[in-house]
Amino acid sequence: MDTEVSRQNTQSTDSDPAMELRDFVAKLMQSSDLESVASEIDVLQSIYGDHAIHLHHSSPGSPRSGIPNHSSSASGAIRYEVSLNLPSHEDISIRILVSIPPTYPATNPPQLQLLSRYIGAFGVDSSLFGSILRTFISVSGVEWTPESVCVFDGLQNVLERCETWYEDKLSREAAGELLRGDALTRNHVLVEPDEPLTPSSTADEKDRVPLDTALPEDIKIVEAEPIVDRRSVFVGRACRISDPSQVPLVLNNLMSERQISRAAHPIINAWRCQVGSVLHQDNDDDGETAAGSRLAHLLSILEINNVLVVVTRWFGGIHLGPDRFKHINHAARNALELGGFLEQTDESRGGGRNTGKGRKR
Repeated sequence: MDTEVSRQNTQSTDSDPAMELRDFVAKLMQSSDLESVASEIDVLQSIYGDHAIHLHHSSPGSPRSGIPNHSSSASGAIRYEVSLNLPSHEDISIRILVSIPPTYPATNPPQLQLLSRYIGAFGVDSSLFGSILRTFISVSGVEWTPESVCVFDGLQNVLERCETWYEDKLSREAAGELLRGDALTRNHVLVEPDEPLTPSSTADEKDRVPLDTALPEDIKIVEAEPIVDRRSVFVGRACRISDPSQVPLVLNNLMSERQISRAAHPIINAWRCQVGSVLHQDNDDDGETAAGSRLAHLLSILEINNVLVVVTRWFGGIHLGPDRFKHINHAARNALELGGFLEQTDESRGGGRNTGKGRKR
């Protein structure tokens, strides 16, 4: 490296990282071996903005990394930092160190390193850190071809992985809060303050039909583990029924629980019940178009009778598209498996053993 040129460059541009980067790129352009690297930095700056990229400082007071000797025997990596916002969370940013070896792009790929210790409120773990280091050497990363520039593809890949990692953390946090709230609801009886009865209110009470939320003693509901995706939570429940009249009793019982009733779609359901030689069946989307009919189709192809399956969905603020139907079906199937219904060969067979994770009520 030409130390004197580097020192002069540092002094003239130290206060303006964007100007420093432009001068740096201009120096690189003077070498035919580094022209592709310079052009790539220029393109990245036009895509991400003037202030998204700046040269990397290895330590305070050290010369700016980067301006290599322009002779053919030059050695040492060119390093610069890129600051990017997560596409779906523009208030969350990450910093990535790009290291360009002297043999790039001819025979070696660049290396990317995550400099951010936190993404949002979550500390970066070693798994994410290591996967980003292996961006160009892992089958799950970016394929690199000799003589081809690839930093942009690598940065986009890192953005996608960081966003997926961050949303997974958010989803786990939301699921934890949901389950904690559910536990509190189950363990505490909410007592509303009494209001004095007036003659009119007494009359209203007489005319009001009470909602039966008691669960028949012979009905046991199994509840599968939650499925979490992008902060939306899906919970499947299933129970054996012997008569269609039991269906509204079960649904009313579920809706009496505050945590369930406050969900975006509390009781997406389908049921089949054979009484004598007659097969009764029905389903309800509960506001999630076609979801109930999909559950009905699931029961039909599995040939399961005398069962009610219910899926509750809490919306996490991010639209899932067709994935929501996949999760609804999986939540239902998990509940059926937990209850032993997938072991059923005819209507007289019992509940079977529990093969899934979840709980019974």
